[in-house]
Amino acid sequence: MQYTWNDLEQHIASCTQCPLCRSRRRPVIGRGNYQADLMLIAEAPGAQEDQQGIPFVGRSGELLDKLLLECGLDRAEIYITNILKCHPPGNRDPKEEEKRACFPYLKYETFLLKPKIIVCLGRVAAQRIISPDFKITRQHGAWTHRKDCALTATYHPSAILRDPSKYAIVKEDFCEVVKKRVEVNR
Repeated sequence: MQYTWNDLEQHIASCTQCPLCRSRRRPVIGRGNYQADLMLIAEAPGAQEDQQGIPFVGRSGELLDKLLLECGLDRAEIYITNILKCHPPGNRDPKEEEKRACFPYLKYETFLLKPKIIVCLGRVAAQRIISPDFKITRQHGAWTHRKDCALTATYHPSAILRDPSKYAIVKEDFCEVVKKRVEVNR
C-alpha cells in the first residue's frame, strides 16, 4: 500500500490513542514543503497552534521565521512538525505515553518526507529523536548521522522568549544548518 500525506492527515485528525484527543481543539499536523530536505521537529503544539491547527504560530513562530530568514531560510522551503500532534494542557512537557502514541505519526511524516537534515527544537525533541540523555546546553549544534540523515538540535524559540541571550546561539546553530544543507546537497 502506498501511503500519502492525505492518509496521514486523516489518521491524525481521527486519532484517539491518548487522552489529549479529548482536550484538543484541533490536531496540529506538520506543515511545509513536502519535498523539503530540511525538517524541524519540536515537542508539542502550544495553545495558539491548538486553536489554528498550524505549527509555530504566535510569538515563537514569528521568532522562528525571523531566525530562519536571517540565516537564508524560508519556512516555505522546509517542513515543520512536532512529536505530539495535540496540545498538552498548561503547556506542560509531553508525557511518555503521549509521545509513544504520537511517534508513529512522526515516523510516517519522516518516511514520506525523507529529509536529509533534521533539526530538533528543544530538549524534549532532542531527547526523543537524537538521544535520551541529550543535553541541549552542551550539545546544541553538534551533528550526528543516522540513515543518510544529519541530525542536530538547538534551543526552542520559546527558550529565547524566556532568555533573549540565547538568540545569538540559536542563530549560529541555524546558520550552521544552512552550511550543512549545502554540504548534503552536493
